[in-house]
Amino acid sequence: MKEYIEERAVAIANYIIENNATVRQTAKRFGISKSTVHKDVAERLTHINPSLAKQARIVLDINKSERHIRGGMATKEKYLHQKSV
Repeated sequence: MKEYIEERAVAIANYIIENNATVRQTAKRFGISKSTVHKDVAERLTHINPSLAKQARIVLDINKSERHIRGGMATKEKYLHQKSV
């Protein structure tokens, strides 16, 4: 694996852990796709730094379990703004 990919995978994991970031936030921050974020954390990082991969996976799993709540809140905000206009 190329060195810059390994460095990116570690940087992504650190960003996710430090900022409690979602996959979308991370992808936007690093200018890569969501699938690349998943691949870096789920596959590449487990070979580079398994403990860091596990910590990042915990944050991503929590975010995934809460995403339906965030989606509902976003929809609620959208319709609140439409009523006020």
